[in-house]
Amino acid sequence: MTRIAAVHGVLAPHRRTQSEITDMVARTCLPEGTDRGVLDRLHRSAKVGSRHMTLPLERYAELDGFGAANDVFIAAATDLGTKAVRGALHAAGLTAADVDLLIFTSVTGVATPSIDARLVGRLGLRPDVKRLPLFGLGCAGGAAGLARMHDYLLGRPDHVAVLLSVELCSLTFQRNDASMANLVATGLFGDGAAAVVAVGANRPDRPANPENPGATVGPTIVDTLSHLYPDTGHVMGWDIKDTGFQVVLDPQVPDVVRRYLADDVEGFLGEHGLKPKDVTAWVCHPGGPKVLEAVTEALGLPDDALDVTWRHLTDVGNLSSSSVLHVLRDTLAQRRPPPGTPGVLLAMGPGFASELVLLRW
Repeated sequence: MTRIAAVHGVLAPHRRTQSEITDMVARTCLPEGTDRGVLDRLHRSAKVGSRHMTLPLERYAELDGFGAANDVFIAAATDLGTKAVRGALHAAGLTAADVDLLIFTSVTGVATPSIDARLVGRLGLRPDVKRLPLFGLGCAGGAAGLARMHDYLLGRPDHVAVLLSVELCSLTFQRNDASMANLVATGLFGDGAAAVVAVGANRPDRPANPENPGATVGPTIVDTLSHLYPDTGHVMGWDIKDTGFQVVLDPQVPDVVRRYLADDVEGFLGEHGLKPKDVTAWVCHPGGPKVLEAVTEALGLPDDALDVTWRHLTDVGNLSSSSVLHVLRDTLAQRRPPPGTPGVLLAMGPGFASELVLLRW
């Protein structure tokens, strides 16, 4: 099985309170003279206390079109991605030369050469490193990236793979757009990155960092499941405009979760002789308060089962594909389950689709 050797998360440099961001959105998104009551209510209901932004707040009004925002994305994603991968490799006790596969996922900017290609020289990765850039998976990208990394390592059990997620969601906020979807998104999403180092079954376990002999490696990946739901392509995604990525965010998302998720999880666990009550940790993407309530209800979870996810949402908001990896890191650091017990990592994204990863702690 695939062993997760380290998870490292980083955040964009400018931390701002939710109220400061709401004021910025009111200035840049609402027509002059508009009552901001709806905006204030939507941002309060997101239950986000603060977020990290790529740019100082005053700079967002200066971004003139998709090209300007995407140029910032390329520069900032390269910097943030470098920090995330270096931190993860250091925590794993490995070097850049050890890496055989680099997977990169993002849905908040585009680049050719891709961000992963730009990191090879900067990080000192081998020139024969395999690269797999993924786009379009949205919030599910972190979980899907782990699954594809697991697929690779099953066939290359002596290899080392790195998954990097960088999401700079604030660069997609649409100026002069007072639509409900844009106002909800500007109240929920933040900027950050995460990197996961994983090794195949033939590489021996060892302390995560030789400088910290007490450190232990992470869980193993036992199995994965992807499920694309019928007739739900309209509920989440982007409309590509001259101004960039205009968010598609349908209020039906929690209903889709309630309709499909329980059958997916119960069937997936059942294939391994498990039931939801056997799971000792749920590593869940923080899709927003209504989505988290739908997950808890659909799976019949205890009230505290998603505490790590709720705390992440409050502290930094939704980081799209990076968030579930931050929640995994925090679960390992703050609420590590008993060894040998099962865990489930799950996220949902455009398609509409679920990605499930069965872990053994």
